Amino acid sequence: MAQNLIYSINGPVVTIKGKTDLSMMEMVYVGDNRLVGEVIRMNSEAATIQVYEETSGLAPGQEVYATGGPLCVTLGPGILRNIYDGIQRPLPALQNESGPFIARGCNMPSLDKTAKWDVTVTAKVGDALKPGDIYATCPETPVILHKCMVAPDLAGEVTWTAPNGQYTVTDTVAKLRDKTGKEHELTLCQTWPIRRPRPVGQRMPAQRPLITGMRVVDTMFPIAKGGAAAIPGGFGTGKTMTQHQLAKWCDADIIIYVGCGERGNEMTQALTEFSELVDPKTGRPLTDRTVLIANTSNMPVAAREASIYTGITLAEYYRDMGYHTAMMADSTSRWAEALREISGRLEEMPADEGYPAYLPSRLAEFYERAGYVQTQNGQEGSVTVIGAVSPPGADFSEPVTQNTKRFTRCFWALDKALAYARHYPAINWNTSYSEYLTDLSPWYYDNVGPDFMSCREQIASILLQETSLMEIVKLIGSDVLPDDQKLIIEVARVIRVGFLQQNFFHDQDTYVSLEKQLKMMRVILHLYEKSQALVARQIPISKLMRLGLFDKLVKMKYDIPNDQLEKFEEYEAEIDQKTSELLRN
Repeated sequence: MAQNLIYSINGPVVTIKGKTDLSMMEMVYVGDNRLVGEVIRMNSEAATIQVYEETSGLAPGQEVYATGGPLCVTLGPGILRNIYDGIQRPLPALQNESGPFIARGCNMPSLDKTAKWDVTVTAKVGDALKPGDIYATCPETPVILHKCMVAPDLAGEVTWTAPNGQYTVTDTVAKLRDKTGKEHELTLCQTWPIRRPRPVGQRMPAQRPLITGMRVVDTMFPIAKGGAAAIPGGFGTGKTMTQHQLAKWCDADIIIYVGCGERGNEMTQALTEFSELVDPKTGRPLTDRTVLIANTSNMPVAAREASIYTGITLAEYYRDMGYHTAMMADSTSRWAEALREISGRLEEMPADEGYPAYLPSRLAEFYERAGYVQTQNGQEGSVTVIGAVSPPGADFSEPVTQNTKRFTRCFWALDKALAYARHYPAINWNTSYSEYLTDLSPWYYDNVGPDFMSCREQIASILLQETSLMEIVKLIGSDVLPDDQKLIIEVARVIRVGFLQQNFFHDQDTYVSLEKQLKMMRVILHLYEKSQALVARQIPISKLMRLGLFDKLVKMKYDIPNDQLEKFEEYEAEIDQKTSELLRN
């Protein structure tokens, strides 16, 4: 057997000269400290490995050890509530082992092999199980039932089952004989290569929205369950804050939050907030249905590249159980920068702005793993991917943003001017878009109200008209505008400040139901309609403004509690009364 000895070391890139017994994309252990690595390039004369740990101290001549398989994650009970690094090493366990800084070559098992789970074995002797079938369940947290599934490449007849009871993730709970007669032991866990999508029964159209409680998202630019969205924005525009808000309040069953190359203090904030936040759906800590993957900017760059795939594989695993999962990737620009750095060390020909030529295909592979599917066991599940993009200098024409737009159907463009004006979320309604509107219209019609989409279109039209009018105002001032155009500007102000702007720290405004969002749109449009009638009667808009109705609607998001939506009818009655009095006078 060939001995695989290190020939050269260039940062995270290690080269072996001569004939090797390795294979492409194989996971390996590098050097005396057995650092985790992966074969990324091979020819007849050399093999190139990217190492997922700090390589200082490695020396030529040290051995590289083959494992015979690709880089995999371990899937089983114990994933939820955990915090992993980019290659699924549990950070709390690593801290106990090596202190606050991760020691090199410290390879802890991803799942606690000593913890016991209350297992109910659902398979029976003689059952014919196909890929994806559930053979055992256990409560992973008080809110999530973990379903142990037959691996996607395995099928056969159950020959033995264990009694219900407490088992560790490595204990055998059933045995399966395949068609060749070989017997397989089924434990509570399985492994899966991170770079290979898990198979599904059937991909289905995405026709249900991911409800977030954010008005600018749910009403103006919705995303479907199983969809993909990008949040591009310059420094300080609120990408991380927006993703935290989505993770806390969206109606997904499982949240996978990947901090990919972000600052350590931001990840600390996420860990602290998630552990303190009470889940509005269950009344328990949000961490009961959350997995955090923390790969901060000072961690090895190669592991940053792998963290995205680790996160999406965990999301697909819970999707296969029939759960709706949402994955937050913050940020894909840091992931692309890791690709660029490794590509540079490999001396590959650079493309736009130094990024490798395969950047578009890697982005496509990642975002294509989102989707609403029928699983192999006949249930419905979804993976929704929301990726933050950090274009340098807020330049949306740079390669990562432009290529991300090609593969996502929802684009929430964060605006520096809005953020600096303290308008949050700083999603610009002129440059953002959602291609899911047509797909989701029937759902909104049936579940929220038949006029939801028409109200949304009128709101969008008023904002568009305001944008055109503001160009004129900048040139010659607002005094020269006729009253009907001044009215559009005033109503648009109510929409911008009273509807699109949202206070995440206010108990009534941090999460808003679709029903309340519709009622808010109705009352704004009701005031617009009544005001138009008055302006058409030559009543000066200055008199309209003195009624105080516009300012009252700006504050209705705070003044009307989420459980007292009948007050909107009182607002409409007041609008009718005051406008009628003005018309009579």
